[in-house]
Amino acid sequence: MDKTTLAELADLMVHFRAERDWEQFHNPKDMAIGLCLEANELLELMHWKNGAELHRHLEAKRELLEDELADVLGWLLLMAHDFKVDLAEAYRRKMEKNAAKYPVDKAKGTSRKYTEL
Repeated sequence: MDKTTLAELADLMVHFRAERDWEQFHNPKDMAIGLCLEANELLELMHWKNGAELHRHLEAKRELLEDELADVLGWLLLMAHDFKVDLAEAYRRKMEKNAAKYPVDKAKGTSRKYTEL
């Protein structure tokens, strides 16, 4: 099975934007707002639900869940493209930082922040 790369997805999003001449509206602030708004739409799917009810709800609304996750990814891809950020490399570096802040022997099984470990 072929896997789509982040670069291919970014190209798809950039092409979509270019066809509509929307880059003129995509300054950093408004793109960050767009990202937050889409993340909030994702969060809205989960409002007032917890535990098993939440899982059942998300399964029942799977297509909407996928759409909202895709919308969040779209803004991330555009911002990374415009600022020339290699998302895969940035993520790897961030996970290395997280591993140092949350060593397994101190963080396993706890939800405490690294400053409390």
